[in-house]
Amino acid sequence: MPKNRERKIPFQFYVNSDEEFIIREKAASCHKNISAYLRTIAIKGAIYEVNFQELDVFSKQLSQLRFEFNRIGNNINQIARSVNAGIAKAEDAKRGLFLLDQVYELMYQIAKK
Repeated sequence: MPKNRERKIPFQFYVNSDEEFIIREKAASCHKNISAYLRTIAIKGAIYEVNFQELDVFSKQLSQLRFEFNRIGNNINQIARSVNAGIAKAEDAKRGLFLLDQVYELMYQIAKK
């Protein structure tokens, strides 16, 4: 055993070949070696695997939503400025309410996920 090893107490248990395969697969999917994987499970109780493809899709969707919110917010600000300047028409106010409804709908869609 190397002298500079941080963990000096061995902990041993037995598994069958099917269990070994599952443990190795799960450790690899979490990007951990078997010792680190089992130690984390024993101490924390669980490891949550990250699906990077789903995370990438979610990140793209979130970016699109941010862009859409920004666009709608800019339109609402323009309408508010024209209302404050006294040059807005009834159609402008209706458009502002429509855009606010879109914002609320997008927020609802996000909250459902």
